[in-house]
Amino acid sequence: MKKHIFLAICISLFAFLGFRFRTNSLINESGTTIQTRFLPPKNFKREDVDLNSFAAYLRNLPLKKHGSDVILYNGKLKENQSAHIAVVDKPILKLDLQQCADAIMRCRAEYLFKTKQYNKISFNFTNGFKADYIRWREGKRIKVDRNKVSWFEAAKLDTSEKCFNDYMKVVYNYCGSLSLSKQLKQKQFAKLEIGDVLLIGGSPGHAELVVDKIFNPKTKEFKFLLLQSYMPAQEMQILKNNNDAVNSPWYSSLTDYEIGTPEYMFTTDNVYSFE
Repeated sequence: MKKHIFLAICISLFAFLGFRFRTNSLINESGTTIQTRFLPPKNFKREDVDLNSFAAYLRNLPLKKHGSDVILYNGKLKENQSAHIAVVDKPILKLDLQQCADAIMRCRAEYLFKTKQYNKISFNFTNGFKADYIRWREGKRIKVDRNKVSWFEAAKLDTSEKCFNDYMKVVYNYCGSLSLSKQLKQKQFAKLEIGDVLLIGGSPGHAELVVDKIFNPKTKEFKFLLLQSYMPAQEMQILKNNNDAVNSPWYSSLTDYEIGTPEYMFTTDNVYSFE
């Protein structure tokens, strides 16, 4: 009798460990970037990308230790800690500014700043005003009087990172998912690439960024990872796929129409891209 009980316990233990291994087999807990933390499922692989591209930059975003909580701008814990699988290791402003679209604009702008593509750093305010970083860098500043916005001379040329961050604070204040939906170009879901955005513009709308993509050479299916921030302002996070526990956090191209993410619902019509 004792032998049977022992055997049953062993079988249960092996089954549990096997399930645990299977559900965690796509996560390398010691990985410190998106590319090293998240492994492709069987028969999938990453496409080669230019080392200086936005795609490579996103794949190499640094991640906090596996199991980290998402922290709000005020230092408190986000109420919902079940939506994410990883937290991006970048400091957040102690202001309620970096929300969903802001996180995406931050990723895009910081990549362009790092690669010295200063003339491409430009975001439109909700009222349509074009806020170019290159003008800000040269010493111009932005005056906002209700719905009237204009440039004025206020400083000398400043190429510092602090000046760039000051510019981004203004962007966070006056841009959002609605302005981003007007600035970006809509595209077909079948052509989704790293750096594209799932986006519904509104007040509030929501936006999530595609930060990695893998594909199956035989079936042509592709899978992708999503990054978001949310309200109130919080650290950027990599989302789980609660609709596919086996392949989570990867999302599949084999979807009928809806793309259900932990805190928002998109459709395949909601794909946008930067230039």
